[in-house]
Amino acid sequence: MASTSKSPRNVLLMAYQVGQGTLRPYAHRFSPKKFTQPQLFAALVLKEFLRLDYRKLAALLADTADLRAVIGLEQVPHFTTFQKASRRLLRCDRAQRLLDKTIRVAVKQRRLSRRVKLAALDGTGLESHHASHYYVHRRARNGKTWQDITYRCFPKAGILCDCRSHLILAVVPGRGPQSDLRHFRAALDQARRRVRIATLTADAGYDSEGSHAYARGQCGVRTLIPPRIGRPTEKPPSGYWRRQMAAHLGHSRYGQRWQVETVNSMLKRLLGAALRARRYWTQHREIFLRTLTLNIMILWWIKVFYRAGHH
Repeated sequence: MASTSKSPRNVLLMAYQVGQGTLRPYAHRFSPKKFTQPQLFAALVLKEFLRLDYRKLAALLADTADLRAVIGLEQVPHFTTFQKASRRLLRCDRAQRLLDKTIRVAVKQRRLSRRVKLAALDGTGLESHHASHYYVHRRARNGKTWQDITYRCFPKAGILCDCRSHLILAVVPGRGPQSDLRHFRAALDQARRRVRIATLTADAGYDSEGSHAYARGQCGVRTLIPPRIGRPTEKPPSGYWRRQMAAHLGHSRYGQRWQVETVNSMLKRLLGAALRARRYWTQHREIFLRTLTLNIMILWWIKVFYRAGHH
């Protein structure tokens, strides 16, 4: 097992290289030019990797000269500078370009092929607080013995990944509870801008004839989705593609859909299941940052953190 002593430096360096290939050095020509945008982005990735807040990130960089030397940071920014940088650098368009860069680096390193043979899609919910599940469950009852479940809003993301490398090809932040179908087309279109997908597998939450028709007819992507939406019946499912799924899904590669569950587990186990952000758009930016951080960790190939292996 590899040593973890150099892991923060490795992640910081890889994030800096991704930022250099995507971001301009300075946001404006009249910027103070004390630090660059790639340096700030690398520091934000380090914050997520070590599960720090902005104050602790500034204190860590102030105390660790070798980390500053990795990205050439001569002056430690104020913690509010990191907060403002996250608001500027992790907007949807820039976050998508950064994710594009991680995919291009993966292709260059031959960890990912331009033609992905099998991809998987799934939605995952995140916590917006640090209270235990037991506490939330007991508080939801409000003394009513018949009330077992109370729905509430929580951050949610649709994640589409490559089953071979576990790299995230697309992420669509949102808020739950809601149907997974809402982010099916957005995630597929986003991933298709980066790679060519031969087969996409997803769980029954994406079951609809429209999903098959859009992916197969307009995108040229073979879909594997179990036809389980609706009331149980002995009649064949409605729609041509849903009937095909009922007849032939058991002889396909649908069993590899669990690879996206592994990615969801990695995202929560390594970077945390609870978001620090409280506002809607701030949570979106934090989801983008965690996705980028996980891809950067896989790119550097830290075996002690990435236990799934490369087969």
